[in-house]
Amino acid sequence: MAFGSRTAAPGKHRGSSRLSRKTAGYAGIAALATTGVVATIAAPAFAADNNGHSAEDTGQNSIVVADGLQADLQDQVDSQQRAAEAIAVQAQAEADAKQRAAEAKRTAEAAEAKAKSERDAAERAARDEERKRLNAYVAPITGSYVSTNYGAGGGMWASGSHTGIDFHADSGTTVHAVGAGTIVEAGWGGAYGNNVVIRHNDGTYTQYGHMSSLSVSVGQTVGAGEQIGLSGNTGNSSGAHLHFEARSGATYGTDINPLAYLRSHGVDV
Repeated sequence: MAFGSRTAAPGKHRGSSRLSRKTAGYAGIAALATTGVVATIAAPAFAADNNGHSAEDTGQNSIVVADGLQADLQDQVDSQQRAAEAIAVQAQAEADAKQRAAEAKRTAEAAEAKAKSERDAAERAARDEERKRLNAYVAPITGSYVSTNYGAGGGMWASGSHTGIDFHADSGTTVHAVGAGTIVEAGWGGAYGNNVVIRHNDGTYTQYGHMSSLSVSVGQTVGAGEQIGLSGNTGNSSGAHLHFEARSGATYGTDINPLAYLRSHGVDV
């Protein structure tokens, strides 16, 4: 049998030698290093050459890359977290500001409503007081009494009967307007002597006769209880007193019962 070079089995090719594989691995690592790319694929080549016991086979390259990526990711997470916290703080501040503004608005509206209510109440009270003043009636002589009734007969009166009532009063006693109104007559009135006639707000009239002096003039407005003069004994009078009449109109002959008139306005006589 001849000795010579061995011939490979037909159809088969021998794999590259171990040296060739290692050389190719080093070349690949060098190429990656040249391009600045550090990857974990270098580790298997070193592992193949050192039967899995070399330092390159510990996976340190992969750990370094992973740690770098993890740190970057953590920084990004931290940054996003800080941004989210800042947004939350701003949103809370805006919500607090809106709440304070709403509370301030409610407080201002409540204060304005209270002030308006107080103004309205004061205005109503003033109107009520004015209404009472305008509608109030008093007796023409304070603490007096009727000495001659309405309709009494006698020759002292031109109509044959008394057209008013007489209140007992010494000369110089204060005479009051029985209600609010306007003076339409103030001066000498013939048989009535010094007299005053008032047109009241309800359209009725009252007359005050035989006074010693007057303290009002035509066109003047008066309130209930306001002094209009002093009682006396002027005109067709038999002694000091106040002649008081109530009328439905401005002229003589429109007289109405003075007692009923005063009582209908709440005056106790």
